[in-house]
Amino acid sequence: MALTRLAELRARRALATARIDPETPLVAVESVTNEVWSAGDAIVRVNRRIHPRLRREAELVEHLPAALHYPELLAVGVENGADWLVLRRRPGIPLVRCWPGLDTDERRQAVRQVATAIAALHHTQAPLELATAKGAPHLLQPGPRATDPVIAGLDRAAELPNVDRVAIAETVAWVRALRPALDPFDSTTLIHGDLHFQNVLWDGPRGGVTAVLDLEFSRAAPPDLDLDVFLRFCAYPHLFVPVGREADARAEAYADVPAWFAEAYPELFAHPRLLDRLRLYSVAFDVHDLLENPPLKRASELTRQHPYRRLLSTLRGQSHLEVLARG
Repeated sequence: MALTRLAELRARRALATARIDPETPLVAVESVTNEVWSAGDAIVRVNRRIHPRLRREAELVEHLPAALHYPELLAVGVENGADWLVLRRRPGIPLVRCWPGLDTDERRQAVRQVATAIAALHHTQAPLELATAKGAPHLLQPGPRATDPVIAGLDRAAELPNVDRVAIAETVAWVRALRPALDPFDSTTLIHGDLHFQNVLWDGPRGGVTAVLDLEFSRAAPPDLDLDVFLRFCAYPHLFVPVGREADARAEAYADVPAWFAEAYPELFAHPRLLDRLRLYSVAFDVHDLLENPPLKRASELTRQHPYRRLLSTLRGQSHLEVLARG
């Protein structure tokens, strides 16, 4: 209760800064990573971590294409190291919540609209000062040595308890062998960075997708890097929803989404070595996650979704990517 009260006070101070009545009734909004509040026509997002990612998103707003329907920014600030945004509320609720009730035509419409919005973002030049994003979930860097951070991360992972050094060494060799698939890794246009349907608003009566949100990790990168998180979401949607919503996020409901997305945005799937690129993206994501969440027991005792288990699955050709590749 005390923590909830503190969160409310943070939100009210943010409202006051935005010149909105701080006594406006607050309604908590379900979120995976931030504290989010609805306050009349405004939405308050408060970072739970001491990290400038929301302030960075605010700086990006003026560069975003209209196709995203990103909400109007009302105020941005920081309190005790944790930053916050106040945005104009957009109509709709997260697409992932609507998905179970949509028919096939509505689902395909939603995928087409998301693809159109993301394609517009992928054609938007990244501001030089926002080309990188600290804390981005993939251990990759621009240039011909794109995978060096992955290999450095694997070297650190090899020292963790409950990690098989032989498997890590095999992964390092595998990454080095596949690295040319990323050449050139020097895109100057934006990606979303966290593309899934929890970050898309849907309002059927208003025509479908009403906003694409949460661009905290938007940065300059090859457009197909957005496929990594998106395809993870399609395979494991229950991992991308707030606690208590997992039962409504079933993988079988998203089985057709990758194919629909490819139909709507074929350029994103056009690289001749797309599967190898996706494998490298997957490893770059999982190594970052592994270093933040080291295994506390042997691999056989971990859940399938632990980053170490995911990493081993990719190495052994048993990941969701191989399932998709087999059709």
